[in-house]
Amino acid sequence: MKTIQENTFTVGKFLVSPIITRTDSGRFAASVSIRSGRGSATHHRVLRFVPRFDSRDSAQRYAVDHGLAWAQRTSFTSTEGL
Repeated sequence: MKTIQENTFTVGKFLVSPIITRTDSGRFAASVSIRSGRGSATHHRVLRFVPRFDSRDSAQRYAVDHGLAWAQRTSFTSTEGL
């Protein structure tokens, strides 16, 4: 398996990093790393997705879309009470 970390981007306070892995079958698995905070207060979450994709681009789009949605949803709900 070969893992490729794609372009990282920020959404509010989150750093979102799509991760694409080529599986032994030749298909692609999508994951996304979402990080916030600094130093000892860093929180790191990794979401791994079940679907497998025929192309790296499809897996990347899936990871980006889901990472972006998670970060936006979390940013929105954490600021609702302000």
